[in-house]
Amino acid sequence: MILLAQTGTELAVVIGIVIAIFFGLIALAVFARYFRLWIQSKSTGAGISIFDLLGMTFRRVSPAVIVRSKIMAVQAGLGDETGITSKALEAHYLAGGNVPLVIRAIIAAHKAKMVELDIKLAAAIDLAGRNVLEAVQTSVYPKVIDCPARGSGRDSLDGIAQNGIQLKVKARVTVRANLRQLIGGATEETIVARVGEGIVSAIGSAKSHGDVLENPDSISKTVLSRRLDSQTAFEIVSIDIADVDVGENIGARLQADQAEADMRVARAKAEGRRAMAVAEEQENIARIEESRAKVVQAEAEVPKAIAQAFREGTLGIMDYYKLRNIRADTDMRSSIARAGTGGTDKGGTAA
Repeated sequence: MILLAQTGTELAVVIGIVIAIFFGLIALAVFARYFRLWIQSKSTGAGISIFDLLGMTFRRVSPAVIVRSKIMAVQAGLGDETGITSKALEAHYLAGGNVPLVIRAIIAAHKAKMVELDIKLAAAIDLAGRNVLEAVQTSVYPKVIDCPARGSGRDSLDGIAQNGIQLKVKARVTVRANLRQLIGGATEETIVARVGEGIVSAIGSAKSHGDVLENPDSISKTVLSRRLDSQTAFEIVSIDIADVDVGENIGARLQADQAEADMRVARAKAEGRRAMAVAEEQENIARIEESRAKVVQAEAEVPKAIAQAFREGTLGIMDYYKLRNIRADTDMRSSIARAGTGGTDKGGTAA
């Protein structure tokens, strides 16, 4: 019995030693894996412990990314009081964000002392798909946009003054990123479109192209007063007119085209009146011929009337000869008249 008790005790001791060695190896492996990161965190004051690093592994977060990002923030003077904690960095990592890029953007904004950017806004911009570091750089160092944009297929913005002269303008727009409106704000294309519209409208409001050529800055002032950067991701710093060229006399060309159109309309109306006059002339000729036919028909009734008068005794032979003499005298006078005027009598009929 004593031997069995000693054997059980020795077995329990061996099992205890094995378990201790096993956990010791696990602890050693964990310590060896995270020792370098823990030393870096400890030496820089990042405040990330071994257990935090182990928990990151279980949560499928890259400890190296979090530790190095936190160290960058601490070295730049951004501690937990600014909201840059390991928990916040882990949350952004798990959301699919670019943690080192966000930290670099916050550090750049902090060093520039011109842009207010915290971890929440930077993380939101990054998750929205925008390059937050590039946005901060654009906010610190303004960006110049050509108007019209390069590659748009247009060499200039064309506007027409009130006197009809075309002006071709090239402009450069200096913009600064507006971080507060970067999420949901319009992009560069909207800025270019609005500035182009404003320049064309400003030229159209000028009474003469000479006024624009004398004071090109009047276009810039007019466009800037319209707040074209509203609801965009940028703030317009300045609009500079790079070049102004005189184009065609559009007003004169339009007037010439209008005159040509008016002349064609007048010709069409004159042709219509001529056709109506010709038609009326033909109608009058037809009426004349109809009247002549009626005259011939009436003259054909005269012999019948004379014969009827002879039968009734109301007309004697002497009266008939007198009538013939009068007709002959009338025909003679008509012949003399025609000979004197050189005309012809188309309406004459035989007796």
